[in-house]
Amino acid sequence: MTSMPNHTIPTGWTLISLRPQGQHAVLRRAAAPFGGTTLALSPWRLRRLQGAAVEQRLNQALACPRVVFTSPAAVAAAAALVSLPAAQRGPWLTVGEGTARALLAQGVSDVQAPQRMDSEGLLGLPALDNVQGLQIGLVTAPGGRGLIAAQLQQAGAQILRCDVYERVPLRVSRRALSRLTHSATPWLLAVSSGEALQRLWQQLSPRWQQRLRQQAVVLAASERLAVQAQALGLARVLRSDGPTAAQMVATAHAALTAPAAN
Repeated sequence: MTSMPNHTIPTGWTLISLRPQGQHAVLRRAAAPFGGTTLALSPWRLRRLQGAAVEQRLNQALACPRVVFTSPAAVAAAAALVSLPAAQRGPWLTVGEGTARALLAQGVSDVQAPQRMDSEGLLGLPALDNVQGLQIGLVTAPGGRGLIAAQLQQAGAQILRCDVYERVPLRVSRRALSRLTHSATPWLLAVSSGEALQRLWQQLSPRWQQRLRQQAVVLAASERLAVQAQALGLARVLRSDGPTAAQMVATAHAALTAPAAN
């Protein structure tokens, strides 16, 4: 993202991150040059799965003609178990560019990612045009992007799923909510996971739910997430171009510097 002249940089706004515990730095770095402070409300932490059974299942998934990785965390967990470049037999596909970069960093050569970085974009890749009878490995975690497996199976693919990490639920702490109370407004809530948003929402008291409805602007990484946020009563929703930190912050910056926001 290019730097902006000082007079265009708003000050005193808060970016609320729902990313897993310990994975907020990229949003923090992206928001800071534009006057934003990042506050973490992690609904979970990530834990890698290990053992002979997981490794065996992973090798079976990676031997498929097509393999889908659903997140950078899936790449890291798989790489801790096997040599990914040595295991590749065909094109490996990802939901977004972050996961693609993680695979390339591991030395994997044939990686394809959609321009539209969500499940629907992935399913539109030419490599998945005709999957009738095709075995597809899915390297992922329990929960999450069920749409991928369901639609591929509906199209006739055989899915060999391997869960290489899991999401361990966390309670949203009172201390974090207290910090949010004293954080600068506007509050911009970055939503790249519907499951994360739902888990946060279920933990909030009715008073806090209403407060977010009144004060938060949602940065939604997809139209599906925008609809989900609106269904919760979060009426002020901005559609980001995608789920990356740069895309989220660019959307926030554009809104904050628009004439109506001044």
